[in-house]
Formats: sequence, structure tokens, C-alpha cells
Amino acid sequence: MLYLINHPYYHDQAINLALEEYLMRHLDLSHDYFLVYVNQPCVVVGRHQNIFEEVNYPLCIQFNLPVVRRISGGGTVYHDEGNVNFSFITRYERHKFNNYRYFNAPILKFLHSLGVKAELNGRNDIVVNQQKISGNAQFTSKDRMFSHGTLLYSADLERIHSLLHHPSGAIQSRAIKSVRSNMINISQLLNHPPNLESFIRLLIASIFAEQGEIPLYRPTAAEWKNIFTLARDKYQSWEWNFGESPDFTFQNTITIGTAKMTVQLEIKKGCIADLKLSNLKFLKVSTEDIKKKLIGNRYDMQSVSYALEDWRLPHDQKKIMTRLFFGDSA
Repeated sequence: MLYLINHPYYHDQAINLALEEYLMRHLDLSHDYFLVYVNQPCVVVGRHQNIFEEVNYPLCIQFNLPVVRRISGGGTVYHDEGNVNFSFITRYERHKFNNYRYFNAPILKFLHSLGVKAELNGRNDIVVNQQKISGNAQFTSKDRMFSHGTLLYSADLERIHSLLHHPSGAIQSRAIKSVRSNMINISQLLNHPPNLESFIRLLIASIFAEQGEIPLYRPTAAEWKNIFTLARDKYQSWEWNFGESPDFTFQNTITIGTAKMTVQLEIKKGCIADLKLSNLKFLKVSTEDIKKKLIGNRYDMQSVSYALEDWRLPHDQKKIMTRLFFGDSA
């Protein structure tokens, strides 16, 4: 097995996801590969998930947090500088598919060496006393695959809880739903926790302990060029991150004074396909005018706000419309 070097682009979530996908599809798989990366604060959703159902999107906007979609399944996770991501890139073999125990055996061995009594549960999470410290997912393509996961080392657990739930409003879709779990940081389980970089070095040393050395693979300049292109065209694009959300409906009601305002939205391929509104007389804009502006528009806060700019709504009315269309952020 070779250790994949991804410096100096260590914390960019789009580049790290592109790196993982591109190399999985193009590496010489006469070797297995091990990759570690730490993203800047962001939210990462599974391939078949609905961003608006899984994520407190208004809060992500408030915190200026990117939301990106990965190619593997599984649930939504929050990444920050206290979350370590690992990936095993390998040739596809039947016995490896959905065999999370196989891939996590060296991770569990490492955690046990630190005195962390971790185990794999039935949902393919690594837990300690039923508290989650790692989630896992896989992706396969013909004769290739990767199995990747997270290690919560010193992540902001309070922010995780606030971000990984939808605000007010009802959503109906066939999207894969995340399973919420109680979480704990690995650093909380250690008497003398090392800093994050030391923890990562210990992890890598443990993974390669039986090889006696750590053989390296450095992506070439040509590979980096293709990785950058994939990051730009896919993982930084609205079409992939939002447009790939499964179709859904959204309903919401908010009360201002004695007035109850309601909205019903039908979202297809990330865009507003239909909408129904009631009790918006305070806007002094007809429902038909609003429908003409918004149907066909992308369903995100920036696009909706831009579409309504022509009416020069006062700030308080803009806030009401945002709450109505996207739910409260808390």
C-alpha cells in the first residue's frame, strides 16, 4: 500500500473530493492506496441525499459554510479542522464490497493502541459506548472502489448538532435520510491527547507499521491539472451540489402578527417547478407576479433574493420571504 500525498491543497473540500475520485478512477491499482485529508469547515452530503432535507441551509449561509456532495452514499457530515478523513483506494473485489469490517480493521487497531475501546456497529459506524466517532461509506466503479470514513478528533460537536437538521418547514422526498447519532470526540477519550497533526502522524504510522516504511505516491503535475478541473467543473458547481438533490416538495407556514402566510413548493433538479402562496397581501405584489419571477429559478437563497430584487422590498419583508421559502435558521 502507498500513502497518497495531497499537500499543499490539504484543506480544500472540493479539491480533496476531486482528488479522491480522480485517483480512484485512474491510478494503477496493482497497489492499494491510503489517503488522509482535513477539510476546512463545510458540510458534505451523500450522493443520494437532499441538501435541504439534511442541512440547516439558512445557517450554512449565515456561517458562510460550503455545502458539497460526494459520490459515495451514506449520510450527511460536518467537516472542520478537528475532523480527520481517511480513504482506502483499491481494486474492486466482491469480498470487499460493503465489508466495512475489512477496511476498518486497521483503524480499530490504531484506536485500540491509544486505549480507545472502539467497535464497529451495525450501521458501519465506529462507536465507543454507543457514541459515534466515525462514519463510513463506499463507492465502486467497474473494477475500482474506495472505502472512506471520518474520525471525530476535536470537531465542533455543537455546530454539528445545529447544522445537521432542517429548519422549520415540511419536506417530502425519496432521498436517503441520515441517521442521527450521539457523538463524542476521540480527544475526549484520551488522558493526554496529542494535537491533531501528531494524531494524524500516529494514524499513518500505524497503518503502515507492518511495511516497515511508508512508501509514497505523489500525484503528477498532469494529474493535479485534471484534479483541479474536476474540482471546478463538478465539486464547486451548483449543478452537482444542489441540482443533484432528489426532487422534493416543501411546505411552510409562518405567523406575523395575526397573519399566517403559507408556501408550497415543488422542486425538480434543484429548481422551483411550481409554487402556491397565500396571505402575502403585505407585499403588495400579486401571487402571479411572484410565480412568474420564481418558477424555473434555482431554489437557493441567493437566486430567490435576486429574483425578487425588482420589487425593492424593505429589509424586514425580505427576511420574511427568506423565512417563508427556506424555514427559520434555528
